[in-house]
Amino acid sequence: MLFRQLFDYETYTYTYLVADPDSGEAALIDPVIEQVDRDLKLLQELGLTLKYCFETHVHADHVTGTSRLREKTNCLGVVPQGAEVACADRSVADGEVLKVGAIEIKAIATPGHTDSHMAFLADGTHLFTGDALFIRGCGRTDFQSGDAGTLYDSIQKLFNLPPATLVYPGHDYRGQVVSTIAEEKQFNPRLKGDRQAFIHLMDNLNLPNPKKIMEAVPANQACGNV
Repeated sequence: MLFRQLFDYETYTYTYLVADPDSGEAALIDPVIEQVDRDLKLLQELGLTLKYCFETHVHADHVTGTSRLREKTNCLGVVPQGAEVACADRSVADGEVLKVGAIEIKAIATPGHTDSHMAFLADGTHLFTGDALFIRGCGRTDFQSGDAGTLYDSIQKLFNLPPATLVYPGHDYRGQVVSTIAEEKQFNPRLKGDRQAFIHLMDNLNLPNPKKIMEAVPANQACGNV
């Protein structure tokens, strides 16, 4: 499997490229609109054909690059089942598998940060957790129909994956790039207590709203058309 981790410095968002080097088919997970030219250049350099753009959820902190990538490459935009994105080409349900060449990408429903969030497991080894699970943290649950108890249950579901599964989050604010399920089970400070302790912690974070929330959510419900 060909894999690249890409970063947007303004929003601390990771975009991931997964591709099958034999067929040349590729997918991007959580592309960012300001980085579309970067992503297109990389696809061209590596001789890849973009088949899918996956969204882990309707983002509140950045605008997706899916619409522009779709215009340039004819790729399909894929969103979680239940996401309010009527212009998406298709949605995926929990357990559904899409293929990029010989690479299998499995959708794992992980609601809680939002009510229709998905993680994606590629090749059985690389887990793209979006805003459900971060490295030593997790996504907030105080808007977009978030629910702390539901997020706790979703993370426990991810914790049932093999310990060596690589964890690639949607964001990181401290320069960390990868973790594992085993590491997060042992060291993630938000998951040290039980479900009730997690709910209490998440309900009392008192975080400011993301800077782009007013523009990002409606833009992403329109596939990134701005």
